[in-house]
Amino acid sequence: MLELKNKNILITGASSGIGLELAKKFASVNCNLALLARGKEVIDQQVKNFINSQAKILSIKCDVSKKDEVKSAIKEFKNTFGKVDVSILNSGISIPQKIINFKSDLAKEIFDINVIGLFNFAEELIPEMIANKNGWIVGISSLADGRGFPQNGAYCASKAAASIFLESLRIELKRYNIKVITVKPGFVRTPMTDKNSFKMPFLMNVEKAAEIIINGIKNEKRIIQFPLPTLIGAKLLKIIPNFLFELISKSY
Repeated sequence: MLELKNKNILITGASSGIGLELAKKFASVNCNLALLARGKEVIDQQVKNFINSQAKILSIKCDVSKKDEVKSAIKEFKNTFGKVDVSILNSGISIPQKIINFKSDLAKEIFDINVIGLFNFAEELIPEMIANKNGWIVGISSLADGRGFPQNGAYCASKAAASIFLESLRIELKRYNIKVITVKPGFVRTPMTDKNSFKMPFLMNVEKAAEIIINGIKNEKRIIQFPLPTLIGAKLLKIIPNFLFELISKSY
């Protein structure tokens, strides 16, 4: 089991949603915690509200889609805390759009954050983790990675890419004692899902989601998937015939 005490932990997308809730919970542990987001001032404001904080906290401005900012953020982390033990790559966006109004720039923005962000951190983190033969990489994907849901094609495609990339890393890095964990939440109430106009079955509060993720990390699970009803539904949707999926999806 992974002991979080005294670990150097990095969280991206830490200014809201799942990232912020994870930050709150990790802050109660005696660890070194770096919180990354595009809005550093938002993180600084949020940290003031953390209760029973025992962690040493560093906030860093970082757009994960920009390679130079990722490189700079990792350098600042190392200069302050030393090597990265646990990296939680949580940054992600969703921009639903109907195909009649499809904008490739919006799709590119989704991929830049959800996929290229993973690539940028992998390039910076992996060499040192291999040298140390130790480390944990936790990537946040989604249970939406299995099919192309209407109005969310770019998001689903980005999460499919993220899941496949993390799976590849897990296989390759195992020989170096580096653990790669893929997190696949269903619907979690966050500012991102608040924008959705469609029904979100089994919507979970962010506090519960963060607890499940942290417990999964501690137990070093390869894949953390929740909630169970959504997981079962996602697995069923993945195996049903295409015509049936298309029929079901017409209601969206």
